[in-house]
Amino acid sequence: MFSSPYNASTSAGQTPAVPEGHTIHRHALQQRRELAGHRLATDVVQGRFAASAMTLDGRRLDDVEAWGKHLFQWWEGGEVLHVHLGLYGRWRHQQSPPPPMRGEVRLRLIGPSHTWDLSGATACEVLSPDDRERIIARLGPDPLRSDADPGRFLDRAARSRAPIGTLLLDQAALAGIGNVYRAEVLFLGGIHPHRVARDLTDAERSGLWIEIAHQLRLGLRQGRIVTRRRHELDRPASRVPRSEALYVYHCDICRVCATPIRSTTLAARRLDFCPRCQPRRPRRGHTPPVPPP
Repeated sequence: MFSSPYNASTSAGQTPAVPEGHTIHRHALQQRRELAGHRLATDVVQGRFAASAMTLDGRRLDDVEAWGKHLFQWWEGGEVLHVHLGLYGRWRHQQSPPPPMRGEVRLRLIGPSHTWDLSGATACEVLSPDDRERIIARLGPDPLRSDADPGRFLDRAARSRAPIGTLLLDQAALAGIGNVYRAEVLFLGGIHPHRVARDLTDAERSGLWIEIAHQLRLGLRQGRIVTRRRHELDRPASRVPRSEALYVYHCDICRVCATPIRSTTLAARRLDFCPRCQPRRPRRGHTPPVPPP
């Protein structure tokens, strides 16, 4: 059984973590491998998508792509299925033939070797290619895509008066980043989340893009968020305990300097940071925190 591969678990009273870009890209890669090129049978439990699902039944799935937190399936005939998981959406997959559906399944895709079930998604809709283009036009560059243009993010950040911690969650500025990566990349850059984006140095803004792209690629490869610097040797993600996977997100103390972690709210989401490693006013000669080996 497969489910969304991200490690941002929640406890009572906490807001669940939205699957971030690396998770959606993993879904796209795996669906392309297991479903693309085949004529699929479809089924539903939730009746409100039944009519759209029936239009796909028996048709060939041609390709699957991800852009940030959005997944697009290209079907025979040119139509596009758009899925955004939101807070509670989830894909599950299993071998075919599948058992009876359980829970509120929005869409079941039955292929020759594997079946994928979608539940709880914020968006699940059959669109035209023009509709897909309109969605893409609202999104910023996705660092996991080969066609990503970092200049779009860097130019916007250089002009923005928003706190950098707010801008990183703005999908129109940068597609695919969620609350976990936001906290971790700001920590690795030694950047306080309330600093105004345009007040960052060019090196800081460029460093953020590079770090974000690196961490997303790690997450895509590892199947979970395990924060590691670019120069560090990676242990297999399966060998990294949860207590060592992240530096500040939902941690009690900073794993570098042992300072108690503080939290703030930006873009209506909790954001954790280290007040020592991420000073509000960077000290002369301040360098980003160096994680332990």
